[in-house]
Amino acid sequence: MSASAPSPAVVSEAAGPVPRSEEVLTPEVLTFLAELHRHFAARRDELLALRKERRAEIARTAALDFLPETAHIRDGDWQVAPAPAALQDRRVEITGPTDRKMTINALNSGARIWLADFEDASAPTWENVIGGQINLIDAYERRIDFTSPQGKSYALKDAAQLATVVVRPRGWHLGERHLTVDGEQIPGGLVDFGLYFFHNAQRLLDLGKGPYFYLPKTESHLEARLWNDVFVFAQDYVGIPRGTVRATVLIETITAAYEMEEILYELREHASGLNAGRWDYLFSIVKNFRDGGARFVLPDRNAVTMTAPFMRAYTELLVRTCHKRGAHAIGGMAAFIPSRRDPEVNKVAFEKVKADKDREAADGFDGSWVAHPDLVPIARASFDAVLGDRPHQKDRLREDVHVTAAELIDIASLDARPTYEGLRNAVQVGIRYIEAWLRGSGAVAIFNLMEDAATAEISRSQIWQWTNAGVVFDNGEKATPELARQVAADELLAIRDEIGEDAFAAGKWAEAHDLLIRTALDTEYVDFLTLPAYQRLVG
Repeated sequence: MSASAPSPAVVSEAAGPVPRSEEVLTPEVLTFLAELHRHFAARRDELLALRKERRAEIARTAALDFLPETAHIRDGDWQVAPAPAALQDRRVEITGPTDRKMTINALNSGARIWLADFEDASAPTWENVIGGQINLIDAYERRIDFTSPQGKSYALKDAAQLATVVVRPRGWHLGERHLTVDGEQIPGGLVDFGLYFFHNAQRLLDLGKGPYFYLPKTESHLEARLWNDVFVFAQDYVGIPRGTVRATVLIETITAAYEMEEILYELREHASGLNAGRWDYLFSIVKNFRDGGARFVLPDRNAVTMTAPFMRAYTELLVRTCHKRGAHAIGGMAAFIPSRRDPEVNKVAFEKVKADKDREAADGFDGSWVAHPDLVPIARASFDAVLGDRPHQKDRLREDVHVTAAELIDIASLDARPTYEGLRNAVQVGIRYIEAWLRGSGAVAIFNLMEDAATAEISRSQIWQWTNAGVVFDNGEKATPELARQVAADELLAIRDEIGEDAFAAGKWAEAHDLLIRTALDTEYVDFLTLPAYQRLVG
């Protein structure tokens, strides 16, 4: 390297050894990551500061509206780029982390798309960050297999039967402590994007596909513009045509719900759709309107279904927006994990999943998410019934939909209240999820549901909101910090009794309990649970 050449990204000495990491962390990719950081990290920091300014404005006004300065975009006549062949039919998408077994199972699942998740379903240990990249490369090179401790073997099906991969990098707020440039942590999203793009863009083009991404936690069209500029830079850097990258944006923050058209517009050369999330969306409502008074207090998370008036407004606006602009509208998650022991539990849950997917297909969505391969046929049947042989239903423009700014935050129209059992569930799920996350597992089966970091965020945020609002539960008890601490202490004892002293001691239960209590009860609300949790994550 010449003296004037830019220095590459540096891998920290604290990063543990990961087998075959040298195949991923090549000198060339470390130089590319350094270039991404130097070009875009400062703008990322400015946008994070803008988030705080906007949140302060919401605290003052308890209101949100469509942006007057971008009315010309909403009124304009434009379309996103046509979807590539591999993203035309997205009727069922499966989500999950990029460990070796999940990589094979997701690709083999029968879903059209696999959301390969480096974000909420993956705890960002160095092994998960680098190992996941290795697994994806191995899958494309068809040199991936897996044998379970029980001796069960897993291998890929024929290429024509495999799902198309869409990678979800980390959100803008997270850094990667093991990769630095000029002493600064590289944003985790740029690490996940950069490693995957650099190693696989040409490989994917040779396979007739491309580097496709899901963009999480987006809060504004300016953040979408930053991603678009990253894509342009990266494509030019490696010498592939602009527009090769395609991105689907998760509309999982309340502020983004007011900027859907603008987000598609900023990414229009690279946009392929929007997705309607649930838990992160509710978490974002609580986070932004946490001091907005009683009319913004959410009931138990399980009482807020996608048929709640304000959720219906959000999903119908998303379908209309996407189809107006030629983009795919992708529905929410079916998180149920089938029981191998209780067919009655499965029967009830499968009926709920079917009703949910029937509704999405009837509303005009072009596809939807599931968390388990057993749910793929159920979701596919719902969309097959509406789509038939058509790859999507973008021709359904939903011009009957008219959503006002007020309807998107009309929480008070929901006829439900927080309950004591809701508090217990938030504590139970929060502790159990955080404990697994601290051990390096980001996708966790809890009470027959596949939970990810968004679950822990809504759990601790609801505890924060209820205690600060002084909610009185159905049993007459008032939500106080003392009550939340007592419920958490009781849950910790119940877990110890359930799993036994040895397993309890071997886990990170006390640490998980403390982290939940801290982020749920501290006077100063922390924006993301994963920020303090990352400081405690080993690896």
